[in-house]
Amino acid sequence: MSRMNDSAFHYVDGVLHAEGVSAATLADQFGMPLYVYSRDALTRAYRAYADACAGRRAKIHAAIKANSNLAVINLFARMGAGFDIVSAGELARVIAAGGKAEDTVFSGVGKSVAEMREALEIGVKCFNVESIPELHALNEVAQSLGKRAPVSLRVNPDVDAKTHPYISTGLKSNKFGVAFKDARATYRAAGAMPNLEVIGIDCHIGSQITEISPYLDALDKVLDLVEQIEADGMRIRHVDVGGGLGITYDDETPPDIGQFVTTLLDHIEKRGHGEREVYFEPGRSLVGNAGVLLTRVEYLKPGEEKNFAIVDAGMNDLARPAMYQAFHRIVPVTQRDGAKAQTYDVVGPVCESGDWLGRDRALAIEQGDVLAICSAGAYAFAMSSNYNTRPRPAEIMVDGDRAHVVREREEVKQLFAGESVLPS
Repeated sequence: MSRMNDSAFHYVDGVLHAEGVSAATLADQFGMPLYVYSRDALTRAYRAYADACAGRRAKIHAAIKANSNLAVINLFARMGAGFDIVSAGELARVIAAGGKAEDTVFSGVGKSVAEMREALEIGVKCFNVESIPELHALNEVAQSLGKRAPVSLRVNPDVDAKTHPYISTGLKSNKFGVAFKDARATYRAAGAMPNLEVIGIDCHIGSQITEISPYLDALDKVLDLVEQIEADGMRIRHVDVGGGLGITYDDETPPDIGQFVTTLLDHIEKRGHGEREVYFEPGRSLVGNAGVLLTRVEYLKPGEEKNFAIVDAGMNDLARPAMYQAFHRIVPVTQRDGAKAQTYDVVGPVCESGDWLGRDRALAIEQGDVLAICSAGAYAFAMSSNYNTRPRPAEIMVDGDRAHVVREREEVKQLFAGESVLPS
C-alpha cells in the first residue's frame, strides 16, 4: 500500500481512492485531518493469518494497542479473532465491540490490582505475567475472589530482533518479561502459588521485525525452557509467540504472513511440540497498511535551507515520526501531471520542532492540496493526543463504495468539559 499498489488504496484517473471511494471526496465530506481505513485491507490481512492457521492448533489474538477503534475490533471479532490487551480500558473496548473475554489474553508489564480483579471477574483467557511481584499480586487477587488465575510467563529470550531500540522488547536491557536465566525458577514460584494455574509460556521480541530468523532463535530458547518446566512437573498447554511482524512503510521486505505463520508452526512441530496450541498476537501487520491519514496543505513556506509544506495534521495525530524517526510515505491525493516537484519537509502546526511527518520529500503540490500519509492504520490514532488543545480527527471506515464514520471528530469544548476553575 505504501507504494499505492495495494488494491485497497489506488489511483483512479490521477485521484487516490480508498476501495471504491475517492479520497478527495472523503476530505470534502468529512473534513481534515482524517483517518481512513479499508475494510477490505483489514479483512485480507486477517485472513492471511487465519488461512495459514487453518487445520493447525493455532489461534490469532489481535493486538488492540495497534488500533483500538470499535469498528476494527468488531470486524476481527466477526471473523473469529481473539484479542491481546494491555489494560482494563482495552478489555472494555473488546467487550463493547463484541469480543469475548474468554478469547482475550491480558499482557502488559504494569497491570494494577484493580485491573487484575476486573479481568478475573470477567473471565479472561490468560494473564501474561512479567515478574514475581506481579505473580504475588495476581495470586492474592485471585484468592480474594475465590478463583485460580490462568497464567503464562512472558520470557525475555535476549534475542536481537534487529529493529528500532524503542520497539525492541526481547533484550536483557528491556523492561519487558522475565529474564531468561530466571525463568525456570519463576515458573517454579508460580506453580507453588495456590491461586495460580500455569497454562502457557509467552515471548514477544519486538515490533516491525522484517526477518523470520529472530523468531526461530527465540522459539528454540523458549521450547528448550518448556521442556525444563515440564520436567519440574508443570504442563505447558500453549506457546504464545507474540506479534511484531513488520510491514512495508518504504522499501522493507517483510515475509509474507502465510509464510511467516507456516514457518513458525512447522518449526514447533519439528521440535516435537506440535500438541501445544500456538498463539499469534499480530497488530501492525493486521492494520498498518489498512489505513491512511489525510491532511491538507495549509501553507508552502520556502526557507533558506529547507522548504516546508505546513499541513493541518501534526505530531499529536501521528506520533511515530517524532517518536521513532519513523518513515511514512506521503503522496498527493490528486496527482498534478507535468508539475515540477520540489523537496519539502512536511510539518504540522504543533508548537514543537519535532513536529514533522516527513523529511526531504519530493512533492508537486500547491497550497490547499490534500496529502495522504500512508501506513497509518497502526499506532496513529491509537497514540494520538490533544496536545496544544487540538481535537482528534474523525475515523472513517470505507467498505466498497460506502464510507462510515466509526469515530466522530472531537470538538474543542469536549477537551475541557471535565475541568473546572477554583471557586471565587
